[in-house]
Amino acid sequence: MTEAGQRRDHRHRPLSGRDPKQAHRGATPLELLYDLTFVVAFGTAANELAHYLAEGHLGTAIGGFGFAVLAVAWAWMNYSWFASAYDNDDWVFRVATMMQMVGVIVLTLGIEEMFASLDRGTALNLGVMVLGYVVMRVSMVFLWSLVARHDRDRAPAARKYLWTIGFAQAGWVVLALLRPPLPGFLLGGCVLFALELAGPVLAERRGPTPWHARHIAERHGLLMLITLGEGIFGTVAALNALVHTAHGWTVDAALLAVAGIGLTFGIWWTYFAVPWGEVLERHRERAYVWSAGHILLFGSVAATGAGLHVAAYFLEGETALGSTATVLTVAVPVSLYVLVLYVLYMIFIRHRDPFHLLLLAGTAGVLVAAVVCAELGMSMSWCLVVLMSGPAVTVVGFETVGHRHLAEALSAD
Repeated sequence: MTEAGQRRDHRHRPLSGRDPKQAHRGATPLELLYDLTFVVAFGTAANELAHYLAEGHLGTAIGGFGFAVLAVAWAWMNYSWFASAYDNDDWVFRVATMMQMVGVIVLTLGIEEMFASLDRGTALNLGVMVLGYVVMRVSMVFLWSLVARHDRDRAPAARKYLWTIGFAQAGWVVLALLRPPLPGFLLGGCVLFALELAGPVLAERRGPTPWHARHIAERHGLLMLITLGEGIFGTVAALNALVHTAHGWTVDAALLAVAGIGLTFGIWWTYFAVPWGEVLERHRERAYVWSAGHILLFGSVAATGAGLHVAAYFLEGETALGSTATVLTVAVPVSLYVLVLYVLYMIFIRHRDPFHLLLLAGTAGVLVAAVVCAELGMSMSWCLVVLMSGPAVTVVGFETVGHRHLAEALSAD
């Protein structure tokens, strides 16, 4: 029987590692199904951010959203990096992935209460979120134990993952049960997350796992598309508010549609202009900082969608924010996204391009202009149209000059 024929069944096979140089390695249907749970997770976090921003509860909005995005993105990374190295598509791996999906859903169900407890000023209620992580971590510990047993060359790395994941998760359970005041939670949470971040660094030194560079770049790109979906959702919410509370389809409604989709499209264009997989394939040692930086990218893009949702609240007259503050709920995350993208490019490609300073200045000018327009009383639709031009500065700069600079940087690398 041929190898292809043997792999048509899903009987249990040893987790001995995939070929990190396998040709045409792409995301699997199982990974795409798994990602659907994160549509709900990011959507819930963005919805809570929009809700508390609209009420003027800035501290709750930013603090709760930051913690939620960190938890959601880290859960995705834990599984996705493992799957890139060890997905053998047998029934054991499939069931373990299903457990991961259940854990993500449970985690998502706890996000709303986490925001609410933070808004009340009491100890954070993390019980449900931590329970979701426990479900996911039981699955991950089981999978890493199989690697420790089946892949002798990388068994030390697998055991290091087991210890760091186990200790960190035990710490989060204790923190959730004790429910210390916010200062105590911040101290304990920082220590535990430092352990979470240190785990992969310590483990990979013991014997690098066979993750696939272009596959992992594609996986991060797919999650970026999921977070971009929040921009489309926010645009639809704003359009719905304008069409049904004003006079139907007007010029303002058309401008709003162009602004929301144009902003989302511009962010998509700027991210996928860089061949992340090509550089990862050459420099696997740069992967960790690159992946960790994506937490900020995912968060800022999801927050941009939430800002568009706040604009919907503004158009419905259901927000405590004024026009200028509403525009800032979109402008600030867009600014963060652009800044992080350029910094990540500089660190990852190892290329300092003076032309980028000009593009950043141009982007900053556009974003400031959008806020000034709001302060001068311009309609929300026109303010968002101006704001839409922020990412467009990078798009135009890349298509006219920047693509040549990128090619030179890649050839010199």
